[in-house]
Amino acid sequence: MADPVSSIRNLGPASDKSYARAGITSAKHLREIGPDAAYAKLLATGTTAHFIGYYSMVMGLQGRPWNDCQGAEKAALRKRFDALKATAKPAHTSALDRELDRLGVLPKKR
Repeated sequence: MADPVSSIRNLGPASDKSYARAGITSAKHLREIGPDAAYAKLLATGTTAHFIGYYSMVMGLQGRPWNDCQGAEKAALRKRFDALKATAKPAHTSALDRELDRLGVLPKKR
């Protein structure tokens, strides 16, 4: 059996469920696609964007504690996160939301 996503440092049991919804069911798969592609998949499946969740995953993939991210490295990760968030396609859960989005009446996400 493959190691779960939660076997990666900084990622807990709740991560297994949210990553599985995004089609990422093992630590190996997460490592293969990398943090940016993985986070884009999470956002596409409705996960709320949180910077700490993003950089915790990045640090975990490097085998580092989440709070090891500081200074220029953290600023660079913030730019990557903001770019991912800006290009994320919202996951609409209802036909009404999809139609409202098609019509362009839903507020833009920040």
